[in-house]
Amino acid sequence: MGRTLVELFYDVVSPYSWLGFEVLCRYQHIWNIDLRLRPAFLGGIMQATGNKPPAMLPKRGEYMLKDIQRMAKYYQVPVKISEGDFQRIFGTSTLGAMRFITAMDMTQPGYLEPLSREFWIRFWSQCEDISQPENILAVARQAGLSSELTQKLLEMISSPAVKNRLRETTEEAIKHGAFGMPAVVAHFNGEPHLFFGSDRLELLGSVIGEKWLGPVPSVPSPKM
Repeated sequence: MGRTLVELFYDVVSPYSWLGFEVLCRYQHIWNIDLRLRPAFLGGIMQATGNKPPAMLPKRGEYMLKDIQRMAKYYQVPVKISEGDFQRIFGTSTLGAMRFITAMDMTQPGYLEPLSREFWIRFWSQCEDISQPENILAVARQAGLSSELTQKLLEMISSPAVKNRLRETTEEAIKHGAFGMPAVVAHFNGEPHLFFGSDRLELLGSVIGEKWLGPVPSVPSPKM
């Protein structure tokens, strides 16, 4: 059997995307998969599908607070969330951040995992406004980027190539049926299978014939 291509469409504005991202990053070393990170723009997906942020429904917002806190603990991902955060999230555009991540994907995709993680940490652990240039610079530094590379990526943000790439990736997610994030697409038996949410990765494993070992799997020790 060849390896299964698993694509993760994500936006760093989404805490559930962070949970799914960390779990898939763990499983890429355990399952027979090739994980491909696909930075996209959640705002574009919401607009195209007529979806609305779940927290706009007050009862769902109340539940989400508890849910994310419980999931963060269970998944061992340092997401911090409090009541005031929903206003903060609605007031922040991650378009610049997602273009910066897209520029990285086009330049040195090997940095995509640490860079994306640092954006989530900045936004969801440290509650910083990642639409601000100084925070993008701080994230790049934390992810180990040289100042030359950071400068190059910043210059690329406003280029048609980066804008088009982000738009095309977002449209690709929508074509696969995405209406929110994280959207995980497994290419198995010649067809794409869409899974929505960070709590469907057990089901993903079942479909592609891989064993689910919980959100924080311990890597099996090699047989002697």
